[in-house]
Amino acid sequence: MSFKIAIIGAGSVGFTKKLFTDLLCVPEFRDIEVALTDISQHNLDMIRAILEKIVEANGFPVKVTADTDRRRALEGAKYIISCVRVGGLEAYADDIRIPLKYGIDQCVGDTICAGGILYGQRNIPVILDFCKDIREVAAPGAKFLNYANPMAMNTWAAIEYGKVDAVGLCHGVQHGAEQIAEILGAKSVSELDYICSGINHQTWFVDLRLNGRKIGKEELVAAFEAHPVFSQQEKLRIDVLKRFGVYSTESNGHLSEYLPWYRKRPEEIARWIDMSDWIHGETGGYLRHSTETRNWFETEFPQFLASAAKPIDPAKRSNEHASHILEALETGRVYRGHFNVKNNGVISNLPADAIIRSPGFVDRFGINMVSGVTLPEACAATCMASINVQRMSVHAAVSGDIDLLKLAMLHDPLVGAVATPEEVWQMVDEMVVAQARWLPQYAHAVPEAKERLAKSSIKTRDWAGAARRNVRSIEELRAEKSALKKAV
Repeated sequence: MSFKIAIIGAGSVGFTKKLFTDLLCVPEFRDIEVALTDISQHNLDMIRAILEKIVEANGFPVKVTADTDRRRALEGAKYIISCVRVGGLEAYADDIRIPLKYGIDQCVGDTICAGGILYGQRNIPVILDFCKDIREVAAPGAKFLNYANPMAMNTWAAIEYGKVDAVGLCHGVQHGAEQIAEILGAKSVSELDYICSGINHQTWFVDLRLNGRKIGKEELVAAFEAHPVFSQQEKLRIDVLKRFGVYSTESNGHLSEYLPWYRKRPEEIARWIDMSDWIHGETGGYLRHSTETRNWFETEFPQFLASAAKPIDPAKRSNEHASHILEALETGRVYRGHFNVKNNGVISNLPADAIIRSPGFVDRFGINMVSGVTLPEACAATCMASINVQRMSVHAAVSGDIDLLKLAMLHDPLVGAVATPEEVWQMVDEMVVAQARWLPQYAHAVPEAKERLAKSSIKTRDWAGAARRNVRSIEELRAEKSALKKAV
């Protein structure tokens, strides 16, 4: 088979390498063209060198191109994959830093909450530019696969305003299933059957079967509490399981900031998180992790390049959805997964316009969702709170309506649990002013926001958060990796 795939934001080097390697695990895909595009020539040069090394080492006729001209990269592409972070780590640092001044402590800040909402405001205008290019220069009927967060907002904008065939992809379901298989003593995750449904990053294991036997709440709680590692790393997640009766797909740190109950009091945060790794609730944990990863890659690039000169092992293909979806669409080999799409009745007790994540099957006819799912009422209630925030955030991002943006922020579960309306209004002004270069739709609102900030009497604080860690140096990272190797 010969067709073209374009990857936007290909400078996300590690993730792009994984997607590319997965694609080449499909025998029919070894004559494709992969067009890389990014705003950073430096990052493009690095990832192109790595991918060309993979192609050379495996002797495949795959064509790899790299171009900062996005439209040129998208010309004739049948599939477009996006993994962009508009504003990079600089804007992301503000997503964490500014809300902390108002007492809002986030672990990730890329889905909803203060950081996720502003991330969406930066991404959505760019996503709509992608969609315009797709409509104008990509292959007719091209499919847009979005990996970038905030997943629901980006996908919502691409479908409602971008008018392209879009699907959002995330790996939370797969990781949650791996945990459950482990605590139940399964030999592999293939012994576990499950249905997950909800919205991205708030999806719920509504039905679980181990070798055909239904697993109930009590058995699942007991298994998690008996596990020596997960019982400590997933305390908040286990508490939600006890109260809701179903397990969430998302990590302790992710889930903690989508709910109004666990991070609103600084003295309570330590009770619910675990500091063994960033993903379990550390303040600004993903920002620290991302910064360290970038610094490590820049320093150790020669080693990454050398490691690319290895034969591809299809048995080690990852569980990221993209390659499996494309394989099903092109070959007809059916793939089952959980996908982010417009609801349209798939989940009976969530709105039709919402972007939901639920089971679907892919074949030559496309992505076919399983309809008629009804969520437990508590799960639907927490999803609805996020959906309302997402809807207002998308519409604000498209219209440049700063008042609607402030209302979206006010209705966010964690923001509303921590900050007063006056604080929310000022925080949004501060974030929009700080990130003005990435928010063209709010250019008209920035001067007045600056004036309000200059006159404000609302006090803020210089706070690092309840559980912050410093970014580690390259030397510290080397020492840690060395110690891990010796331990193994």
